Amino acid sequence: MNGVHDLGGMHGFGPVIREHNEPVFHSEWEKRVFGMTLTAMGRGVCNVDEFRRAIERMPPAGYLAASYYEKWLHALEALLVEKGVVTREELASGHAAAPAPAQAAESPDDGEGNGGVESFDSSAVKLRFDKSYKPGFKVGDRVVARNFNPEHHTRLPRYARGKRGVIRYDHGVFVFPDTHAHGQGGKPQHVYTVAFEARELWGPDESQRAPVYLDCWEDYLERDRAAAAKPAVKSAPKAAGKLPGKPPGKPPGKSSGKSSTKTRTAEFATTTRTSKPAAKPKARPRATARKGRKR
Repeated sequence: MNGVHDLGGMHGFGPVIREHNEPVFHSEWEKRVFGMTLTAMGRGVCNVDEFRRAIERMPPAGYLAASYYEKWLHALEALLVEKGVVTREELASGHAAAPAPAQAAESPDDGEGNGGVESFDSSAVKLRFDKSYKPGFKVGDRVVARNFNPEHHTRLPRYARGKRGVIRYDHGVFVFPDTHAHGQGGKPQHVYTVAFEARELWGPDESQRAPVYLDCWEDYLERDRAAAAKPAVKSAPKAAGKLPGKPPGKPPGKSSGKSSTKTRTAEFATTTRTSKPAAKPKARPRATARKGRKR
């Protein structure tokens, strides 16, 4: 979806201020939010793409004003209510209205790496190297990022849509976030690092030496037909041993037949018969040689 969270290439949001020696957590409650979120994912309550989708649905003003872990807390509460784990009344009161189940459910796994926290899931590691999912592109292919404006979650930023790039790396197979975030299955496919030139993204005033590298799922990409249709520019072959004013001779190569061999043999024989050896220089008389000496 095109929301305020997609800030790439936008102006007016001020500089990114880095905190010197920033701690991992600023408060104790941030630690608890982090732990509860990973527990929810590990138990199969939600997946990481659903979590990102929940953050994207925050009201724009609230999103811009919230800290990092405030966004996490908002998404966690929204998903727990959406999945029926808790009610809004329980969240407001801070107490469960009914006892928890005796045994928590195990993490679901559909064989496509969809169980729990994907980065820690062994099935996701197996999926990445699964040879049954064939790549649609290879390193060096010229591609175009699809130009679309979905209302659903997507990982393709606005500024790259419709832009041309070159595939630099194939990372293997991963679940597709656009479907994974909405309960529509993993739809596994290859993910590629695509290099986009800065001038392609931002215009002719940008540096030629500042490419942007994006990890793009295969469904985000199309083959660059315009680049493929351009004829390759070939340089004219240089004529070896060509002298000005003389017609070019036959290029060196294999003999085309017996006749050419006979012709060259005859030419060699004629040259041998008609050519005369160079005359030896005449010996200088001794008397003449003495005249030229100085005394």
